[in-house]
Amino acid sequence: MRTLAFVLFMLSITPVWACDACQKQQPKALQGITHGTGPQSDWDMPIIWVSAVIVVITLVFAVKYLVRPGEQDPGHIKRTVLRNSELTHG
Repeated sequence: MRTLAFVLFMLSITPVWACDACQKQQPKALQGITHGTGPQSDWDMPIIWVSAVIVVITLVFAVKYLVRPGEQDPGHIKRTVLRNSELTHG
């Protein structure tokens, strides 16, 4: 366990930058950050931005409903679990 934590720590502080060959192929916004050939068409970057926006919106709603679900209906399925706190597992 200690070794795994050490390896993960070392990987997290290791800088990862694009090599010179990859850096020349990237658009100005991504130079020095990523490896590879870069966007191949005019649609690649808009698709990435729309996907990123969808992921951020999903993350915001997931956290919002995890922290404050707001369900107050007495017939909601979660009430069966809360009422039957003496259920045994296994």
